[in-house]
Amino acid sequence: MATVRVSGVDVVYARVGDHPGPPLVLVHGAGLDGRMWQPQIEALADDFTVVAWDEPGAGRSSDVPAGFGLADYARCLAAVIEDLALGPAHVAGLSWGGTVVLELYRHRPELVRTLLLVDTYAGWKGSLPADEVAARVVGAERMLAAPTFDPTLPGLFAGGAPPAEFAALFDAMQREVRPQTMGPQLYMMAEADLREVLPAIAVPTLLLWGEADVRSPLGVARDFAAEIADARLVVLPGAGHMSNLDDPDGFTRAVRAFCRAHA
Repeated sequence: MATVRVSGVDVVYARVGDHPGPPLVLVHGAGLDGRMWQPQIEALADDFTVVAWDEPGAGRSSDVPAGFGLADYARCLAAVIEDLALGPAHVAGLSWGGTVVLELYRHRPELVRTLLLVDTYAGWKGSLPADEVAARVVGAERMLAAPTFDPTLPGLFAGGAPPAEFAALFDAMQREVRPQTMGPQLYMMAEADLREVLPAIAVPTLLLWGEADVRSPLGVARDFAAEIADARLVVLPGAGHMSNLDDPDGFTRAVRAFCRAHA
């Protein structure tokens, strides 16, 4: 484990493997932490230096101060990549993590060798119909107002629940979610619109999507593909929003092939 301090926030990240070439930096979704990438870290560390952060306000990283915004998350992610001292990275983000990665690219494109955008959004406002965004905001308000905080979002897995081999891992992450982190993140997603970043992307980009994703449907991926010049879409049959856990083998194969091709 390593820690980098950014504007008073301690950001913890795991680093596994020691290889030449660009590192692979994995950025998790909202309500989770770096442990969600467990199958990829284990499988890909033989080929790449694999890095999985706990974003500010999650996992082993410190809480975020009031007013912490999307650009602040991107600045912290940039600090992790710089702390590695391995040059521009393959940067992968799933769901909310993909939105953070797009914000990173907006501000610090020189740190990015390739992008891997996974079941993600250009912000909810940038990728979803207005009525769907409004419904998600209502759901977030209900979640935060409930007597017992339950961070589980609907539609994460194609089968409704995590695969059996990851159920304990997912439950452990959910038990440690901080409402003071997740609540503001959901509102940030509702307001974020990063569509103007997409046509500016000038690095090879993998769009990796679960075929059965109902939170970020395949239409979002196709919108991305139409806007990003050097983008390749790979669809994982039968996988849902958490495609790296719904189909870990297929997911890892696609990531390995893409990163090797752009090493």
